[in-house]
Formats: sequence, C-alpha cells, structure tokens
Amino acid sequence: MTTENALQYLVAGLTYGTIYAVVGIGFNIIYNTTGIINFAQGEFVMLGGMTAVSLHRVVPLPLAILGAVASTMLVGALVEVAFIRWLRRPSVLRLIIITIGLSIVLREAALLAWGEQVRSLPYFSGDEVSALDLGGVRVSPQVLWSLGTCALVVAALALFFRHTRTGREMRACASNREAAALCGLSTRNLVTLSFVLSAGIGALAGCVVSPITYTRYDIGGSLAIKGFTVAILGGLGNSAAAVAAGFLLGTLEAFSIAVLPAAFKDAVAIALLLGLLFLRPSGLFGSRELSRLKAY
Repeated sequence: MTTENALQYLVAGLTYGTIYAVVGIGFNIIYNTTGIINFAQGEFVMLGGMTAVSLHRVVPLPLAILGAVASTMLVGALVEVAFIRWLRRPSVLRLIIITIGLSIVLREAALLAWGEQVRSLPYFSGDEVSALDLGGVRVSPQVLWSLGTCALVVAALALFFRHTRTGREMRACASNREAAALCGLSTRNLVTLSFVLSAGIGALAGCVVSPITYTRYDIGGSLAIKGFTVAILGGLGNSAAAVAAGFLLGTLEAFSIAVLPAAFKDAVAIALLLGLLFLRPSGLFGSRELSRLKAY
C-alpha cells in the first residue's frame, strides 16, 4: 500500500467515523440522563436524511435541513412521551426490547412512506467530482462539512452541559434522578429533552453525510450497532471519547477493505464490540472504578 493510498483510506475512515461518532454521542446523551440504551438512535439519522431529501423538493437546502431536524426532534419527543415516560422502574432488558421495537416501527413506517429507493441530498458545496488536494490526498468538500459539523456538535454540547442551567440540571438528573426530583427538578421533562437533543443531533448528522453515504429506510439498524460500539469503545457517557472512538472505528473499517472483501467491513464493528464487552466493558477511555460505582 502506498502512502497516498493509506492517506486516502484514512480520509474515508474519518468520514464514516464522523457519523459513527455523532450516533455514539446520541447514545450518550440519553444514557447520561436516563440510563437507557436507545437502539432507535440510528433511525433518527435515517429520518433526518430522508425527511430533508423530501423537503428539498419544495424548499431550499438550508430550510430543508432545518425542517428535517425540527421534525425529527418532534419524533424523539413523541417516542419518549408515548413509550418511555409512563414506565415505572423498568428493567434494562425491558427498555432494550422497547427501543429495538421502536426502531423496527420507525423503519417500517419509513418504508411505507418513502419506499426502498436510495436517496441523497446534493453536495453542500461543489459536486460529486469536486475535491480539494491536501498534500496529495483528494478530499471532498462534503467531508470537511461533516468534520466541521461533528466538531461544532461536540463544542456546543460541552458548552450546553457545563454553562447552562438546563445542561447542569440534566447532569444532576444523570447523577441521581430521585435526588434531582427531590430538589424540585422536573426530571420527566429533562428526560424528554434528552430524547429531543439526541434526535436532533442524529437528524443533523443524517443530513450532512447524506450526499456521501446516501440514505435509505433501513440504514438505521447498522448505524445503531456501530454507534453503540463507539459509545462502548469510548466509555458510556463520555461524548468526547465517543468522537475519538468513532474515528478509530471508521479508520479500522476503511483499512480493513484493503485486506478483506468489502462485505466483511461490518464484521469489524461486531468483532470489536464483542472483544470490548469481554475484555474491557468500561471502554478504552472509560474508568473501571467509575463503572463499578455506577453499577453499585
């Protein structure tokens, strides 16, 4: 493999790693506030991309993206209010089954609404053949849009959780929901807000990467598995580590194509997830001591 090829694989890996990272961040937002592993997170990415493609037929691209993000945030709120809020001390297994069921429902609804056709948004700048030459590596401008959006999301979330009252209340809810309720916080609304934020971020990611990866009614399942892998790899609850883990998984997948048939690309994430769950369930960047305290 030449140096140029290696750098090209690296760019491809970072591109796919961006979407894995954002899906992993969505897992972390809901887990941090509720302790729920939301396996419908990948469907939010799908809904964002598909809705934006439909809206773009009648409105300009920026308005289509805003509309897709807003409508997906509404879906996230409805999911929490209709299927999660009324549960009283549900078991982890019950929550996992509910979110998997929701994922299937959303996928089938998308199939009914949009059919099996593969769709995509136009490139935000340039077109399919536009590329920037960075040190001999050809990089699509859309890749820079994806990386910039990911960086913006991480920075905005850090500011939100550290420097806003609502963000601090969500952190308090994550630490101890009962204690937060006793202090007068509306924990139910904070949980709904976590689903709204997670859905909005997923939808934005679906719009930004749609020109590169395309979108279809059934892309959510594989994205959920890879986002969960990234969340575990980074240590559940750590959004910054999820970004690093997303880039790592994307890069491993990209380089695996050089030595394995492309059909085995998805097996990389599954193998990595199984290895982590056996050897280091707290994740590469997570603290084993903190995991034990949370379990206690």
